[in-house]
Amino acid sequence: MRFRVRITRRDGIADPEGTTTAHALRELGYQEVTGVSFGRDILVDLDVDDETEAIGKVVEMCERLLANPVIEEFTVELLS
Repeated sequence: MRFRVRITRRDGIADPEGTTTAHALRELGYQEVTGVSFGRDILVDLDVDDETEAIGKVVEMCERLLANPVIEEFTVELLS
């Protein structure tokens, strides 16, 4: 099974890369840009037959290593 883990900053946590990029886009003439947020996607492949077990394992991986629970949140999506 393949999963996509999408990790983003929690609301209210500063995103300096996003702020800088939004400013640069406005400087390039894209005045309609009101904000940019950066995150990351991680693809995880598991050799597990049970979907519920697989999702549980991926969530555990996120909580233990892949995401920083203090400043980030995550979603898990089954791709195949």
